[in-house]
Amino acid sequence: MLKKIHVEQLRVGMYLKSFCGAWIDHPFWRNSFVLKDPEDIRAIRASCITEVWIDAGKGLDVEAGEVAISETESEALVAEEQVREAQATRSLERTSTAVEMQRAAKICNSAKKAVVSMFQEARMGKAVDAEQAQVLVEEIADSVARNPGALMAALARQLGLDEQQPRLAGLSGLLHDMGKAFIPAEILNKPGKLTDEEFAVIKTHPAEGHKVLLEGKGVPPEALDVCLHHHEKMNGGGYPKGLKGDEISLLAKMGAVCDVYDAITSNRPYKAGWDPAESIKKMAEWADGPFDPRVFQAFVKSLGIYPIGSFVRLESGRLGVVVEQSEKSLLAPRVKVFFSTKSNAHIAPELLDLSRPGVHDKIAGREDPAKWGIGNVDEIWSTAAA
Repeated sequence: MLKKIHVEQLRVGMYLKSFCGAWIDHPFWRNSFVLKDPEDIRAIRASCITEVWIDAGKGLDVEAGEVAISETESEALVAEEQVREAQATRSLERTSTAVEMQRAAKICNSAKKAVVSMFQEARMGKAVDAEQAQVLVEEIADSVARNPGALMAALARQLGLDEQQPRLAGLSGLLHDMGKAFIPAEILNKPGKLTDEEFAVIKTHPAEGHKVLLEGKGVPPEALDVCLHHHEKMNGGGYPKGLKGDEISLLAKMGAVCDVYDAITSNRPYKAGWDPAESIKKMAEWADGPFDPRVFQAFVKSLGIYPIGSFVRLESGRLGVVVEQSEKSLLAPRVKVFFSTKSNAHIAPELLDLSRPGVHDKIAGREDPAKWGIGNVDEIWSTAAA
């Protein structure tokens, strides 16, 4: 029996079927799970959610003497209500980075929780349930629609693919590295160069991920393909199959570009991430032709020549961080300037839209923030808009 109840009626042992309200308003990436921790109940009550559906057939019922708000035997009715609630709260109007940044931060946090949880479950031999991540993927796709900034989904839109493809790309992006759950941490996080034997272990992760996703629930064929082939290269020098050219699917080609960019820009236990603009430059210079030219060009266009987070020097001598792209020019983003190279000192922060008429300053090139004693660049760009 499915019952809608107030969050005050929740207790440990109940099976939570779904939340009544927008996904972004509750603190969990899953919609359905058994309540085992009192802290989870406290988190729900502290959120914007006031009502939930429970399944009394899979967990505890309400306390004796308590009355549910409503009851039904039909999961379809619950699903219909979820759709109505989602439509009521969903907005796909284009927004600025300033507006979308705070919402995207919540989505990123939940995405991290989802991936960590799936990794842990995979290590314990549990089947991956991709259907549980679908609502999260919808939020990622919607965030991109409002402000195109997420890798795989944004790239799908830039390539002009139909509305379903960004969602498939988003799900593929979440699941593509599932096989790394089975790589020993001492190899995965090794600070030095890997031995041939260690690299051979690393190269097993696409097949291991593909295997665990095959045993899972709700994983579409496209996500399976990206998981298995995101390390293939256009010139045939990739793995695990050594595919080349058109033997590699479009989504896998997209996954390859996004995976490399994420790897070289991210901070790892053994290295600091590269600057976004420098990363794009390096990827363009690599001579062995690992990427599909059309996909890479669309990727650059979706990020900008100077991606968000790039530390740049303007012709005026001011230094700043790119905080938003411009639709008018890939070379004229919105920059938060806060340092002068002429006085070698911080100046009053200013948000400068280089694409606006009357603004004559231009980006002269990228700079190394360490050269000027500046740290926390990521914090600067992520909080600049908000």
